[in-house]
Amino acid sequence: MTLQQLKYIIAIDRHRSFVRAADELGITQPTLSSLLQKLESELDVCIFDRSNKSVAPTAVGQKILRQARRVVNEAERMTELVAEEKGSVTGPLNLSVGPTIAPYLLPRFIRTYTEMFPQVGLSIAEMKAEAMLDALRLGQLDAGIGIGGHVREGILEIPLYTEPFWVYIAESCWRKLPVFKPENLEHEQMWIMKESQCLRESAFSFCKARGVGKRIYEAGSVETLIRIVDENGGFTIIPEMHLSMLTEKQRQNVRRIEGDYLSQRRVSIYIREDFIRARMLDSVVGALAAFIPKKMLAERIAKHGVRL
Repeated sequence: MTLQQLKYIIAIDRHRSFVRAADELGITQPTLSSLLQKLESELDVCIFDRSNKSVAPTAVGQKILRQARRVVNEAERMTELVAEEKGSVTGPLNLSVGPTIAPYLLPRFIRTYTEMFPQVGLSIAEMKAEAMLDALRLGQLDAGIGIGGHVREGILEIPLYTEPFWVYIAESCWRKLPVFKPENLEHEQMWIMKESQCLRESAFSFCKARGVGKRIYEAGSVETLIRIVDENGGFTIIPEMHLSMLTEKQRQNVRRIEGDYLSQRRVSIYIREDFIRARMLDSVVGALAAFIPKKMLAERIAKHGVRL
């Protein structure tokens, strides 16, 4: 049994396909099948059930795969320890960022990160939460950045920052609302972007008031919502980091949410529970912390960075 064989069966399990696993590993499908058969013969067990044109681990195969991941992770940890000792951050880094967060993080993150860590092969994809969690579970991503609160077995959430929401009110009505309170909802049109603004942790959720406003439209971006408000009246809520993208005229239409209500979103980094590239994760957090407002950063991140 070799470390290479263990990596091969992990790839098969990740893709549940010999064709895709072989493509990732850079070998032919017959070669991969032959190597698997040799390992199964050596262990005298069937690791994968290959009936009905599907590939799935057997009961004993699941146990072998769990142990294989531990072994491979420990082997890779040695490489990580050497990198730590040398003080280097190198190699590939595959990230995902949620589409409602990407406009505020990616432009500055890409420039900051590539300047700070030029030896890292950075690859970024925009993914919604479910796709991100699936990709993390399958080992297709090193880390994901998304709205907090998503739970998935085997995935660890590390809070990164908390961002307040502000109210953006149409110019035609802003003079009537020098301060914004939740009870004002029933008097105006409310425009909502569901994924970004329906907040699990808000004591006051705009989405709970769907039947109060005159009309609710679920748009695809904050910029679209702002244009709808400018054209049609009413109001929406926007994340604080969007304020810098407003024109001087539009900024006059922004109001804080007054009263004892929580209206904010938590943004977190998601990794697998068995993730071992601590120095690489610290590099991501360090680049983000270089430009995210300090008042938003999670206390743990601001003081200590990430400690796995």
